[in-house]
Amino acid sequence: MTGIRPAASRPALLSALTPDGLAAADRRYPKWATMCQLRRLGLPVLNAILITPGQDRDVLDAALAALAAATGHSTVMVRSDGGMETRRYYKGGNTFAIAEAASKAAGLLEAGRAVILMEPTSRFTNQLSALLRLDRDGRYGTFTIEALGPGYDVADLTRGGIPPQVTVTADINWSAYQEPWWTDLRLTTATAPGAEQRRRQLRLARIAADILTDTGHLTGTPASDEQNAALAQTWLIDHGHRDLWQRHDTAVAVAGRVRGWLDDAYLIAACYPHRGWTCLATAVSDLGHRTVYWDIIDGSRKYARRSPA
Repeated sequence: MTGIRPAASRPALLSALTPDGLAAADRRYPKWATMCQLRRLGLPVLNAILITPGQDRDVLDAALAALAAATGHSTVMVRSDGGMETRRYYKGGNTFAIAEAASKAAGLLEAGRAVILMEPTSRFTNQLSALLRLDRDGRYGTFTIEALGPGYDVADLTRGGIPPQVTVTADINWSAYQEPWWTDLRLTTATAPGAEQRRRQLRLARIAADILTDTGHLTGTPASDEQNAALAQTWLIDHGHRDLWQRHDTAVAVAGRVRGWLDDAYLIAACYPHRGWTCLATAVSDLGHRTVYWDIIDGSRKYARRSPA
């Protein structure tokens, strides 16, 4: 019979995938594959759906409807995925109304990028953001934590160039679990008033350039970093987002989580499918009401190699 379009297939929610489905995640899409791995390991992740290039608009619409029904939200976070990345790619992680999310996602799919639709979060109310780095040369290496407190997000650490408020390092035998003594952990802080002021200005400028511009809350020609920071500050305060200015002891917050994060790092290291890894990283956020991991980055595979000049 002709003239009748088949019903759009509905991509599977991350929360609905079986252990076999999680293990079979397509590794051409490393963010998605490692989200599946984190869930398979029992670590908390946001619910999500993967849409791959070549799937039509009916599939995208079905995915948006399925995620909205599962989360009870009328907004969706949009991330892109697609293997090796250049340093000029869509900086996702922002949340949009369903119709706008559909438009953003359609553009990414047309450009050949996969899209991960995720349950929404606020990037302005995180209470703790941390990058966990695992380095290894043979059996031994280091475990490093870089952390920022309220009002920041993990992208500030992974691509925003914003220095951490707290750093923790420890020498680790990755081949055999050992619970560390407190004396094994080296904790440093960089929270002097001048450093905090500079860090906050960098965060505000980045909010304006990478978040509020993408979400349509700021329009017009790009301004200087100082002007962007002032615009972002006004927008945040007008919308009741004052977390960036609240007093908080980030060192205490990190100290209370170090051992749990190290346990999770050992689990990730032991189960990572590329057995010859030398540098892995994962990011974790305390959203205020829950904690989530984002994905796992293999340092040797993060960016496409540049061609010789």
